[in-house]
Amino acid sequence: MYDVVIVGSGFGGAMVARPLVSAGLRVLMLERGNWVQRGPHNWAPDGSLMLTPFFSHEAPYQVNSDGKTEMMGYCACVGGPSVFYGAVSMRLRERDFRPAADMVGDSGGRWPITYPDLEGYYTRAEEALAVSGEAGVDPTEPARSTGFPMAPAPLSATSHLIADAARELGLKPFRLPLAINYNTGNDRQKCVACTTCDTFACAIGAKNDLAATVLPQLIDRGLELRTGTVAVRLVRRGDRVVEIECIEKASGRSVRYAGRLFVLSAGALGSPHLLLTSGLDEVNPAGGHVGRYLMRHCNAIVYGIFRRRPDPVGTFHKQLGIHDFYFGHRSIAHPKGKLGTIQQVQTPPAALVEAVAPKPLGRLLRPGVPHLTGLLVIAEDQPQARNRVTIDPRRRDRFGLPQLCITHDYSPRDIAARKALAQKSKAVMRLAGALFCYVHPIKTFSHAVGTVRMGADPASAPLDQYCRYRGLSNLFVVDGSFMPTSAGINPSLTIAANALRVGDHAVRQFDALTRP
Repeated sequence: MYDVVIVGSGFGGAMVARPLVSAGLRVLMLERGNWVQRGPHNWAPDGSLMLTPFFSHEAPYQVNSDGKTEMMGYCACVGGPSVFYGAVSMRLRERDFRPAADMVGDSGGRWPITYPDLEGYYTRAEEALAVSGEAGVDPTEPARSTGFPMAPAPLSATSHLIADAARELGLKPFRLPLAINYNTGNDRQKCVACTTCDTFACAIGAKNDLAATVLPQLIDRGLELRTGTVAVRLVRRGDRVVEIECIEKASGRSVRYAGRLFVLSAGALGSPHLLLTSGLDEVNPAGGHVGRYLMRHCNAIVYGIFRRRPDPVGTFHKQLGIHDFYFGHRSIAHPKGKLGTIQQVQTPPAALVEAVAPKPLGRLLRPGVPHLTGLLVIAEDQPQARNRVTIDPRRRDRFGLPQLCITHDYSPRDIAARKALAQKSKAVMRLAGALFCYVHPIKTFSHAVGTVRMGADPASAPLDQYCRYRGLSNLFVVDGSFMPTSAGINPSLTIAANALRVGDHAVRQFDALTRP
């Protein structure tokens, strides 16, 4: 019997475990993936997530989007997507917790907490991830009780090129907060500013992902981590979850773990999958909303193609953000109101482009890749009931889980916001010297949130303000599925901060939550 059983080792699972382990509780963490080994092989073209074994297709999801149906894999490894993410670690703005009516629409999505409720936990999350940044420069920066734990690295030549162009347009570019180790005063490898960071596991462990930092510390302090273990069903007795049924991937053996408290952090796709498979939507007063309101941001990369190489020496340059249009701008007629963010992205390795493009095309494109660099636009997308995940019990994977089916389409406002940000990004690129621009829409679910949202209304929000699953006294959900709206910023730090908040609450209320 464990005190707490956590499903998933990503930002929610790892961070909720910190206060639980610190309180001396016996904590078991279940992870369907394995550890990502670090070394020179991570720098190779096939080290990018979707080309690695950690982008799993063993139980693919069915995605219905834009009138098409396709099968999609998912990230499965210790540390979750943090191992392959771009390390951007941003707080939501104060106004993100009070979304405007035109963003929420008829979804009823409302935050039951405010920015001050999370501010201290944002600070703790930044400290745990050793985030480097520069306070007081981002024009939309929320109030901070402290500065960033670490100072940022010097700007690359490419970043200077983009920053100068943005300033000439009257914009205020700022340093992106990054969870990367630039410190020479610890026992970890310092960042070497390589070009394989975003979508790659760090070959030297200098990216402060959860598998490199937080999880090893927790294991040293008593966390029990079981890898290669697939959770397939939560077993309920009355108003309590009493066991979790799992399949060991290596042996195929079915095992069960009993616990006093259970925490789901399988992601905005995986957590509703397990809840629906276990029939737990039936005990929740908002059960019809479990799996609904899936959001993933309306993203695209605006690549500028330059006559001369914008990155002549081949160095890391995902360093800048532009928030002048975050809450809208007088120069943008449509849509009015909230838009989102623009962030610099790394020039992709030429060998990677050759590897992922169709064979003849890849060889033709490779010589031109060093002549481009890009800006990522992240447009906040609206919560819509029709964007959802469901299960199809007629089709089951090798673990016995029913097929997860995803239905998602952007609203006209989502697309208009992305287009507006892309136009502004093109203007920056052209002034920086780009001959022409290419807009590449992003179709992944790397920023997936929603699906099991928190809220004050028990009839429309499956989770309460502390992310406890309504209808059950001892089940919490702490991954990105808890978010009622997506905001316009990378969700990882908000997931981490909220999980710390939930972990503190669970420690304070442990006896009451686990009393039979």
